[in-house]
Amino acid sequence: MKVEIWSDIACPWCYIGKRRFETALAGFEHRGDVEVSWRSYQLDPSLPEHNDGTEVQYLSERKGIDPTQLAGMLEQVTAQAAGVGLNYDFDSLVVANSFSAHRLIHLARTEAGTAAADGVKEALLSAHFEQGRDIGSAEVLAEIGARAGLDPERVRTMLAEGEFTDEVNADIAEAQQLGVSGVPFFVIDRKYGISGAQPPELFTQALETAWEESRPLQMVTPPAAGSADGPACGPDGC
Repeated sequence: MKVEIWSDIACPWCYIGKRRFETALAGFEHRGDVEVSWRSYQLDPSLPEHNDGTEVQYLSERKGIDPTQLAGMLEQVTAQAAGVGLNYDFDSLVVANSFSAHRLIHLARTEAGTAAADGVKEALLSAHFEQGRDIGSAEVLAEIGARAGLDPERVRTMLAEGEFTDEVNADIAEAQQLGVSGVPFFVIDRKYGISGAQPPELFTQALETAWEESRPLQMVTPPAAGSADGPACGPDGC
């Protein structure tokens, strides 16, 4: 069973949603048969590679919200994050464009597999929301890649040469085709969509439903019987 998750590294609810989904997945009986694939999305593609303002300044200017009101909203998000074991620090957050970071996730998946991609995704989110690191910095991305088992020089070359730009853009375009208007957005087996950082219970329900519907019917053959068919009636009689 495949779960695709469209999310942005610069999205605080995406990290919270990741934790809530992981809680549900950890308790799912068939978790070993679930493949999780991270898909790219950008909330603000126009953001410069580096922004000298604070998160409150950036968001208040972009959304037109009073800074005091916005600070209160971020406090509420911080409390929600703490509820799933995350330590958000919006005062130290470095506002940066996430496009290059998404490219790093694609590199990790291509060269080291889905587990490495998940590790890079986790490290990027933590670096951005908990550690006050610049996810637009090539050196920071090379370090994160190295911790996931990638060659840091390979990461720098990838960033310098623009590799995986098409793949990130393709993810974003596919999200638009699917009607995704906000993240995180979870797609299970291209049949079920879940919008937002929902409670773990909802993810559990969706996983169980999708699993049951994806399994083919198994015929039970009685012992010592040559066929699974017993006496029955059909259109031609009994």
